[in-house]
Amino acid sequence: QVQLVESGGGLVQAGGSLRLSCAASGRTFSGYDMGWFRQAPEKEREFVARIVWSSGSTYYADSVKGRFTISRDNAKNTVSLQMNSLKAEDTAVYYCAAKNTAGMPYAYWGQGTQVTVSS
Repeated sequence: QVQLVESGGGLVQAGGSLRLSCAASGRTFSGYDMGWFRQAPEKEREFVARIVWSSGSTYYADSVKGRFTISRDNAKNTVSLQMNSLKAEDTAVYYCAAKNTAGMPYAYWGQGTQVTVSS
């Protein structure tokens, strides 16, 4: 059973930084694609960033490119999202997700962690 647990959310002023972590358990994640998504109030959930665990290849939404960095720690089985130069529009619940099949939807989701950026 795959389990994903996010942490690191909180309240920060615009221009500040936060680091989110996703602790993954239940499988060997070397063949997995790990993603971060977010959902703001009254908006649909949107893609933020993803990392291919085996290769370390990363992909970002245009809205966060150059400000956010996704990474993984093989030893700790965690995926992190370093968020710099935060803006009010980054306010959302952030979710960690995992899948092991290319081209398919993410199958596993964490419970989410709230990020609030005050302007």
